[in-house]
Amino acid sequence: MSRKVKSVRVPKELETLDLSGVIRECEKYLRDLESATMLKSGGNREAAEALLKTRQADLGRKVGLLVWEARVEYGKNKEE
Repeated sequence: MSRKVKSVRVPKELETLDLSGVIRECEKYLRDLESATMLKSGGNREAAEALLKTRQADLGRKVGLLVWEARVEYGKNKEE
């Protein structure tokens, strides 16, 4: 399942974005989706839904933080 990204075009503001970090977060999310599927098939639908809801919020927060950090770094470099 391991694939490497060879080239990506991103806006100048996001040149320092940690793409590996974004991919890691997506991998964690996929593992949680599998866990939720197992919980649901095991009859624990409420736990599966709670896991997904929590993980979606967490994924959005972490990716948003990575984008914000890249934008801050761009601002620092632009001022210099």
